[in-house]
Amino acid sequence: MNHDSAVPVTASARTHILQIVGNAIVGGMENYVVRFVERLPRERFGVSVLAPFESPFTDQLRAAGADVYITQVTDEPSWQSIQLACSLIQSRAVDVIQSHLPNAHVLAALAGRLTGRPVLATVHGRAMTTLDMEVQKLAGTQLAVVCRHSYFQALGVGIDPRHVHFVPNGVDTERFRPQRVRNGALRTKFGVAAETPLVGFIGRLSAEKGPDLFLRTALSVRAQVPNAEFVLVGDGTMLKQLQTFAARFGIADAVHFAGSQNDMPAVFHELDVVVSSSLSEAMPLAVMEAMASGVPVVACKVGGIPDLVAHGVTGWLADAGDVEMLATRVVELLADESLRAAAGQAARERAVARMGLDQSVDATTRLLLDLVAQREPARRFGTLHEAARPIRANGSAVKAATAAAQR
Repeated sequence: MNHDSAVPVTASARTHILQIVGNAIVGGMENYVVRFVERLPRERFGVSVLAPFESPFTDQLRAAGADVYITQVTDEPSWQSIQLACSLIQSRAVDVIQSHLPNAHVLAALAGRLTGRPVLATVHGRAMTTLDMEVQKLAGTQLAVVCRHSYFQALGVGIDPRHVHFVPNGVDTERFRPQRVRNGALRTKFGVAAETPLVGFIGRLSAEKGPDLFLRTALSVRAQVPNAEFVLVGDGTMLKQLQTFAARFGIADAVHFAGSQNDMPAVFHELDVVVSSSLSEAMPLAVMEAMASGVPVVACKVGGIPDLVAHGVTGWLADAGDVEMLATRVVELLADESLRAAAGQAARERAVARMGLDQSVDATTRLLLDLVAQREPARRFGTLHEAARPIRANGSAVKAATAAAQR
């Protein structure tokens, strides 16, 4: 727990936002939260964060000016977590809560109902989980979804349209800019020559992201473009499996596992094409960052990706799991430098015009401020101690807290 912030932030000073995050790895959700916190004007907003563990992500949040506290964030929150969240809301004069991932949504909904604070749950996936829907129905929380698929899913399952808001992700188009580099740190590390085509995969090495499909794509591309090489940027549980695949099929010398990288703009500068072979996406930051960097994208048309990539203009789309089509499109791009340049320029223009980070931050900020303005002034419980009585009398923290909040 961070003990640096001993002085409570008063409601009259600025709007205070509590961010509750369900994970603390290096991923799209975490990047979203860091970028959002970085962009909030400190003179107008204070930010506290509840995270499940310490990590480079929590270090980034502190560097961005947030106060970070650590507690378990699970699908069935403990009383200790509920108590910490409620005490933090009261002592820090929190005005509104934003949650990220379903487990964080549960804790945010309980704490919000017990303290009378509005809750905005941001759904980062292409589809809401059953848990997200159940919590929203029970607690009446507001939902922010980052892709149209999620928005229409929410309406389709009967969630009140007044409780669902479509707020697309955004990318920092000043940080991610086109620049062609052929002798950067990535190529130097793996001995990739300046003239060698380099195809990248950016994301967690986990099944839903399809890194195995990327390697199958690489196998097909390599058969047609023998000097092409490939790099996977990211960590995950499939690393050993992927290394075994590359060795078994004789492409280990052309496939490089770079792990997590701190300087992502520099990574994109060294790539010729980015492949998104994911089977499940919403509005992936990696695709937007590639486009802002002027790198053409070949992607599976899942979730919100078709809203990002203009097929045949800024990149190319393939059916989910269609390795041969992914490979065909990559080969076409590698064979034609002018085609790559035109697609990269169109991608950059589209990112600047439609995917700016400031647009996303402004829309989210306005939504949070609207929720604060609509907040009912009366609190359901006078003190946290009163809210705790039914929970102490009942063995299940979640069940009792929910029951208390509904009365």
